[in-house]
Amino acid sequence: MTRRGQAGTMGTSIFPCLFIILLTRGFPARCAGDGSSASHSTASTAEKPILLNNVEDAEAFIGGAEVVVAGFFQEPDSSEASPFLLAAGRIPEVPFGLSSSPAVLSRYGVAANTVTLFRRVDNDRRDLDMNNKDVDVEKMTRFIRMNELRLVTEYNPVTAIGVMQSSLQLHILLITDKMSPKHPERMRRYRAAAELFKGKILFILVDSNLKSNERVVSFFKLKKSQLPALAIFHTPDEEQNVLTVDEVSVKGVQDFCNNFLQRMQKKVDEPEKAALNEEL
Repeated sequence: MTRRGQAGTMGTSIFPCLFIILLTRGFPARCAGDGSSASHSTASTAEKPILLNNVEDAEAFIGGAEVVVAGFFQEPDSSEASPFLLAAGRIPEVPFGLSSSPAVLSRYGVAANTVTLFRRVDNDRRDLDMNNKDVDVEKMTRFIRMNELRLVTEYNPVTAIGVMQSSLQLHILLITDKMSPKHPERMRRYRAAAELFKGKILFILVDSNLKSNERVVSFFKLKKSQLPALAIFHTPDEEQNVLTVDEVSVKGVQDFCNNFLQRMQKKVDEPEKAALNEEL
């Protein structure tokens, strides 16, 4: 492994910069990970939401997948619920649950006619008020795609927004070519490493094979010949580091993350130690 780009400030926050890169080239109508298919032109209700009749059902449902969407409606067949039901047919890979139980609504602190996306990666949630008549199936679908962060999230114009809003302030990127025959094994190892830092670090995949990501690669002063590479950074103070690797390994990713975490902790401890010495 070759270490480069020692920790330092970038002058501007990294993910806002990457988001601006994507924003300036515009959001394509059909983005990677946007679930584009024939179902986008003709919405289907083939995928029925799971009925959450009580708190036990709801807790089992929400804890059963990396990302789930729950619709809390007083009347499941109301006009407010219609976009939710249509979106369930468009996004079959995301579990949808539906509840009209007052006990369930109370358990999750939501009002009737609310759609909530729960994600395990940062133990966070996003609420969407369905009483707003402007929310149609297109906006509902985009809301879900924008916020469905996973154990490993692929970076694209839609997920960039959710990444920016994540409660996790430490992010790591694997920049690699998805077309490589080694990609499946790389992802298996990267995902295994992500399991070790769940709730601490947001793991992101950037496909260097996509022309749209070329500016992301150059942002970290990398060339394609240096890939695969890892880039880690702390969003509040823009501390960052880059590591080019011969191959991705669980231990290599783990050590890279732990070294950065130790560096960040040292930054916290030093001012506290200095202040204590001054008091003494």
